[in-house]
Amino acid sequence: MVRLFKNKFFVAFLTVLAGGIVLYLLSRAPIYKPDQIDFGVTFSKQEALDLGLDWKKVFLSIFEDLGVKKIRLSAYWNEIEPKEGVWNWTDTDWQIKTAGDYNASIILAVGGRLPRWPECHFPAWAEDASAEARDAQLLNYIKETVNRYKNEKQIYAWQVENEPFLPHFGECPPLDTSFLDKEIALVRSLDSRPIVITDSGELSLWFSAAERADIFGTSLYRNTYSKTLGMYVHYPIAPWFFRLKKNVVNLFAHPKKWIVIELQAEPWAPVPFQDITEQERDRTMDDQKFHQILSYARQTGFREFYLWGVEWWYWEKQTQNNPKLWNDAKLLFHRELAY
Repeated sequence: MVRLFKNKFFVAFLTVLAGGIVLYLLSRAPIYKPDQIDFGVTFSKQEALDLGLDWKKVFLSIFEDLGVKKIRLSAYWNEIEPKEGVWNWTDTDWQIKTAGDYNASIILAVGGRLPRWPECHFPAWAEDASAEARDAQLLNYIKETVNRYKNEKQIYAWQVENEPFLPHFGECPPLDTSFLDKEIALVRSLDSRPIVITDSGELSLWFSAAERADIFGTSLYRNTYSKTLGMYVHYPIAPWFFRLKKNVVNLFAHPKKWIVIELQAEPWAPVPFQDITEQERDRTMDDQKFHQILSYARQTGFREFYLWGVEWWYWEKQTQNNPKLWNDAKLLFHRELAY
């Protein structure tokens, strides 16, 4: 009996040891130096408007003051086709041209589900259509959008939908994977530039998104508010978790590039952050947490990050007399920020 116990203990010890070695090996990845890392931003015209800002001034400041050279823009369906068959390209044209004037490269997101709440941005006229009719109309909008901008050299990739495999987040219809594949196939048939597919860093497994992507983009958040739990949440995840996850998924799916498409750099609260106090905003993001998440993100082994919150930095600077985040971001984009 003693010998049997010793044998079982030894086998268990070897199993745990082997598992630890495997996890260690799978979590290894290059950790890039700050001067090797590229940063960009995501911009939303509607978010700037919701904050009471002149969205064009915000947009110009992104390039003229911050010095941003990589930006993700969204071709929102409800803005581009406000009435069925009536196209309004004015503001999207201006954003793409202006970014190009400043030699910034663009990821242009297309689809019904795109960045910023409520996630799905369907025009009012399409909301009451049958699923079949709406899908056909959505494909037509994607075709029109890609055809309009496929000759713009500053666009280096198309993002198709936003976090499509996170169906419980946002005011959206259920995910139809076969339709998502139709969207991706349509964009591929129209242009040869890479396809970006995105997924949640904390709440998704990545496999389904990564196997469809030329460029896979994850989100990365540290401090959020959970409506389900009714409380603020700090994700107890170490940076090696993202290295491990990437390496495991890469055994089965092979995107040409892995990026963090959405790095938290603004508050998360149960209501819009402009409606809460500075103290409550600081619970999930302030200048100290900004430095912390930059340092954390570098340890994940990714090399390209798109910061989420540029409209908020500008709002803090212009309306709250708090330029800390804006100034820190300016130093970051000029490669002068220590973190």
